[in-house]
Amino acid sequence: MTETTGTTTLVTAVRTGLASLADPAKAPDMQRYMKSEMPFLGVPSPARRELGRRLFAEHPLSDVEAWRATVLSLWREAAFREERYLAMDLTGASRYRAWQTPELLAMYEELIVTGAWWDYVDELASRRVGPLLQAHRRTMTPVLRRWATDPDLWKRRTSIICQLAAKEDTDTDLLTSSIEANLDDRDFFIRKGIGWALRQFARTEPAWVRAFVDTHSELSPLSRREAMKHL
Repeated sequence: MTETTGTTTLVTAVRTGLASLADPAKAPDMQRYMKSEMPFLGVPSPARRELGRRLFAEHPLSDVEAWRATVLSLWREAAFREERYLAMDLTGASRYRAWQTPELLAMYEELIVTGAWWDYVDELASRRVGPLLQAHRRTMTPVLRRWATDPDLWKRRTSIICQLAAKEDTDTDLLTSSIEANLDDRDFFIRKGIGWALRQFARTEPAWVRAFVDTHSELSPLSRREAMKHL
């Protein structure tokens, strides 16, 4: 990956900006809460997002390759967790919405697998991979079906929760297959993800979710409880 001048400038600006907002008194509590090996700077989320909006406007990137290179530079070279949060904020910047195509999936897969924790994965699954599925079903659906049985826990969780915002456009066949492929998994994040996906879809199709729960006795108590929380 060759860094452009725009990439280097924005990465430097992000690091400088985050350092200026750092609160060393807050950082240890943030790290403990997130159970993170990577340290925090102690930058609150609202301040970080505002910094991102300002810097992304001040340092526009000329093409999709420069944008991707910037995201990956911030992510791969991060010394603090907030740098990775800014990388994810950059992937969602509205000025680059037109660049959201299935060609980005390899980048998102890297972020999911190397991030390997819920604060990264849940944002990427629901706000990046999910919209790609909605816009490019023919390409994305087979990929997410494969992810549902992948050895990587976080790719499987992504396949389960990627339709959280889909509402009436939810692909119930995909949702069913992703859940059924993971019913025997005892991991908390898989079981919680199954319950979350069903609970969210119950806001749109409560009868469907009730029927699914009734016909899947293998659902863990956690998944079942989450699914039925508002029914």
